[in-house]
Amino acid sequence: MREVPHVVLVGLMGSGKTTVGKKVAKVLGRRFVDADVELEVRTGRSVADWFTAAGEDGFRDAERDLLAALVADPEPIVVGAGGGVVLRPENRRLLAGPDVTTIYLHGEPGFLASRVQQKPHRPLLDGQDPKELFARMYEDRDALYREVADVVIEVRPHHEAGVKPKWRIAESVVEAIVERGEAPPAVLDGLEVR
Repeated sequence: MREVPHVVLVGLMGSGKTTVGKKVAKVLGRRFVDADVELEVRTGRSVADWFTAAGEDGFRDAERDLLAALVADPEPIVVGAGGGVVLRPENRRLLAGPDVTTIYLHGEPGFLASRVQQKPHRPLLDGQDPKELFARMYEDRDALYREVADVVIEVRPHHEAGVKPKWRIAESVVEAIVERGEAPPAVLDGLEVR
């Protein structure tokens, strides 16, 4: 078994990176880091503030620096990355590196658009038709997510199954990590505790 220091969840907004990531971290006994929250803690600027003050390019620079710092952390962590983290080549190199297991929480754009609401940490939704926005983002990002992904988890079937979909997705993530030999099978016992 080879324990990978970091598990990073990627995917479009609404795919469940934060909620699922917290559950995965709990089962693995690791700290969870929401990249958008951590960026605000470290810089004093929210995602919306970054977009307003520095534009998307300034935000992407800060996001890149944060990802590099998180991946360099010697403590094994679980990270819920921002949806656009894969847009920068240097981030894709980090996500594809040997110290990271990258999990792509995949959902069709129409399904994810139906699940999201406008929130302060989602400035890209401002004044946009969610279905059109998600279709564009999916077009731009799906191949990039797949390029860095060690595992792809489909989120919609877990939601359609009904009860506790985020736990079902987290279970799939943990099972994939165990199957890859990157966590001991004993962590699967932690899936019983909900």
